Amino acid sequence: MNAEIISTGSESDDLLEEGGTLGETRTCAVPADAHGDRLDRVLVQLFPGFSRSYLQQLVAGGAVQKDGAVLHKAATRLKAGDQLSVFLKPTLQAQAFAPQSMPLDVVYEDADLLVINKPAGLVVHPAAGNWSGTLLNGLLAYHPGATQLPRAGIVHRLDKDTSGLMLVAKSRAAFDGLVRAIAAREVSRRYLALAHGHWTGDSVRQVDQPIGRDARNRLRMAVVSPGQGKTAQTTFTALDSNAQATAFLCRLHTGRTHQIRVHAAWMGHPLVADGLYGGHARWGLKRQALHAMRLDLEHPVSARPLGFEALPPEDLSDAMGFSGLHYNPGIFGES
Repeated sequence: MNAEIISTGSESDDLLEEGGTLGETRTCAVPADAHGDRLDRVLVQLFPGFSRSYLQQLVAGGAVQKDGAVLHKAATRLKAGDQLSVFLKPTLQAQAFAPQSMPLDVVYEDADLLVINKPAGLVVHPAAGNWSGTLLNGLLAYHPGATQLPRAGIVHRLDKDTSGLMLVAKSRAAFDGLVRAIAAREVSRRYLALAHGHWTGDSVRQVDQPIGRDARNRLRMAVVSPGQGKTAQTTFTALDSNAQATAFLCRLHTGRTHQIRVHAAWMGHPLVADGLYGGHARWGLKRQALHAMRLDLEHPVSARPLGFEALPPEDLSDAMGFSGLHYNPGIFGES
């Protein structure tokens, strides 16, 4: 089926809907061989670059008109020669790599490197359900060079509700250097965690347990049998403990999805407010009690030794106080 494009308007008119929504208006005549077909089927054939579900959403949203009248039903039958006006809005995925200005807490910056203190609640990279408003969108708006780098320079991630320090490359040399250093375990990452339960035994515990997708819940990760997941290693140091909770210094040796959360739950100490892994909201905390507090590395270009620290945000700091636990922040900078 070939669509006859009657008009698309001027460039400026094409790109704006009433209200300022970005998109493109196309006006087409229904061909003779589509006579009697459903509206959604005709749209799929007229616009093969878009999915049927997306085009059905346009219909439901009032973005399709026939002879000047809005069509609201995808099952509407069309006749040859009907004039269709379709406003094609950008898909959510198309917005994933659009620059979006947002405040960034920049701890350090030079020509090659950014260190950012990420707040809890900020998604790092676009994915289903979070196609915009991510750190990646913010980085694209923050500096022009981000558009030339894979993932806008993001070399590692923090979970949405984990706060703290993140490394971001500003140049290709820095990106490649950081990726190599992280893979070689040359970047030291230390976290503060608040977990349920009283700690017993030695203050330091090495957890070397593989992690893979939880077979019973695809939203979760889990400790799995050897050979069924990826190697994962975390060192937990108990900083203080009482009958209700334990404060940990956590050191990552690998970077698996949800690694600290999974290993803590496996030990029987799920993080406070981490509902996905068995934690419960306590002391006013509404997100998992995990903060990336310390980063140590060699500069990826100059090889200069660097160390960065970010104290926990107010919600986690308050929860620590209410729990009755204490720690010396200086321990996070020790080798």
